[in-house]
Amino acid sequence: MITVGMNYHVIEGKQEDFESKFAGVIEALNAAEGHTTSSLWKDVSDGASYLITSEWSDEAAFTEFIQSEAFRAVTNWGKEQILSDRPRHKIYKN
Repeated sequence: MITVGMNYHVIEGKQEDFESKFAGVIEALNAAEGHTTSSLWKDVSDGASYLITSEWSDEAAFTEFIQSEAFRAVTNWGKEQILSDRPRHKIYKN
């Protein structure tokens, strides 16, 4: 099993849009082969900074998901409308 930390910083004032869109992301994640669970975390010292933690059966399952059309559609929308900076992903292995 692996845990992936996906860090996002949104444009000020777009927090509610990002949080709403995350509900759709959860649907895509839950449909992905190898996905176990995901959670959205909000930074208490920077309300525009978020972390999504996501557990996967293995790194190959996560890689397949981030190369999928479902992931691409969500991230393209985010880059154009919501994010103030490039997302950063980090993989943690048990």
